Amino acid sequence: MAFPFLCVLQKFYASILNFGSLNIDYTYSLEHIVQPGETITFRSLEVFPGGKGLNQSIALARAGANVYHAGLIGSDGEFLRDICRESGVKTEYIRETEKRTGNAIIQVSEEGQNCIILYPGANREQTEAYIDEVLKGFSAGDILLLQNEINLLHYLISEGVKKGMKIALNPSPFDEKITTCDLSKVSLFLINEVEGEQITGEKDPEQILQKMEMLYPGAETVLTLGDKGAVYGNGTERIRQEPVRVKAVDTTAAGDTFTGYYLASVMEGKTKAQAMKEAACAAALAVSKKGASSSVPWRRDVERILIQG
Repeated sequence: MAFPFLCVLQKFYASILNFGSLNIDYTYSLEHIVQPGETITFRSLEVFPGGKGLNQSIALARAGANVYHAGLIGSDGEFLRDICRESGVKTEYIRETEKRTGNAIIQVSEEGQNCIILYPGANREQTEAYIDEVLKGFSAGDILLLQNEINLLHYLISEGVKKGMKIALNPSPFDEKITTCDLSKVSLFLINEVEGEQITGEKDPEQILQKMEMLYPGAETVLTLGDKGAVYGNGTERIRQEPVRVKAVDTTAAGDTFTGYYLASVMEGKTKAQAMKEAACAAALAVSKKGASSSVPWRRDVERILIQG
C-alpha cells in the first residue's frame, strides 16, 4: 500500500526533505502571452522568489509541516534562503555555489494565465557527494519530495529509497531526464493534466489515473485539473475535489501550493478528502495574488476559508 505511514503519523513527527530548485522569478505582466513572431510592450516587471522547490517548501512550512530544504544558490540568491527561513523552512542544507542562481522569465496575462522560461543555473550543480551529505540527516519514514528542476534526480530517488524514505514526485517540467529515473520507486505522484498526458499518453483524467495505476501499481496519484478541481487515485479509490472559485490574478504557484498543503495535511493525519479540500482552498488563495512563493497563504488564512465553507 503506497504511503501507508501517512495514515498513522500525527502532528508532523516525520520530516520532509524537499531537495529542490531555488529561483529568482522575473515576472512580466502583459495583455496576453506573446505569440511567435510578436513583439509587445509589457505593463510591469516584478521580481519574486520562486522555483518549484522553494514554492513547495514554503507551502509546506506555512501549512505547519516540519520541512527541510536542500538546494543550491549563487551569491545573488542569498535572499532566497532568508525567505525560506522567514516562512519556517529549515535551511541548513542550502549551499552556495559559484554559478548564478537559477531564474525564470514569467509572462502573466490579464486573465492570470502564465508561461515560463527557466534558466537552471545553480540548480543543476548538485553532486552525489552533496546529496549523500544531506541524506545522512534523514531516515526511514521521512519523505523526500522532488521536482524536475535540479540534476541527479535519478540518484536522489535511488538513494532516498535506500534510506527508507518515501518518495513524493512532482515530475515538472517533464523531459527526458524523467525517463532515466526508476519511477517504480515513487510512492506519490503529484501531477497536472499536461504531465499526466506526457507520462501516460492519455488526455482524459480518468484514463490518466487508470494508466498511472497500471504503470505504477504501488503508487498514489494526485491529479490537479486547474479550474476543474483535482482527483486522487490509488487503484481502489477515487476522491474528487471541486475547484474553489476565485478571480485568478496569477496562477504561477497554484500547483506548488496544492502540493505543499496536500502533503502537510495528510502527514498531520487528516483524511485524503480533507487534505484535498485544504489544498484546493490554499491554491485558490494563491492564484488570487501576484507572485510565486509570495502568494502562498498561511494556514490561518486557509482555515478561515474552510470555516466559511
